[in-house]
Amino acid sequence: MKRDNGQLIVEMMVAVSLLVIGLLGVFAVLSQSLGLNRVAANQFVAANLAAEGIEVTKNIVDANFINDAQWNLYIEDGQYEVQFDDTSLIGNEASDNPSQQKFLSLNNGRYSYDSGGEETRFKRIITIKNSEDLTEIKVISRVYWRDRGGVDFDIVLEDRFRNWRE
Repeated sequence: MKRDNGQLIVEMMVAVSLLVIGLLGVFAVLSQSLGLNRVAANQFVAANLAAEGIEVTKNIVDANFINDAQWNLYIEDGQYEVQFDDTSLIGNEASDNPSQQKFLSLNNGRYSYDSGGEETRFKRIITIKNSEDLTEIKVISRVYWRDRGGVDFDIVLEDRFRNWRE
């Protein structure tokens, strides 16, 4: 009978150890899940920013049509930093050096290059390539950012606009 005195304590220590190991595993998975949730949210924002870059260019083409101007006026070959309210690409040239390109700022729920907002981790570059016969515009919208752990991400969307109105 005297040999059974410590058995309850040993059983309890084993049970508590298994419980702690199980909880640590749950917390590790939860932490990983929260981190990946942030990555997914950034990918969602970047995809929409890339789509917005394409839309800005489309709006310029549409405004040219409405104003009876040349369909590709203000849309020249090059790389540009654009924001939601731009009516021209002229004057928005982007630096060839990625470290000198501007970060988008978030101000009142809108991403722009205006000062006064909170600087985000996102950069957007719009690349324009006109066809040789000037009947098509190739627009590439690239948004890139550095995320958790210093990993670089980017999203690239491409669209082509044709002078179909003539």
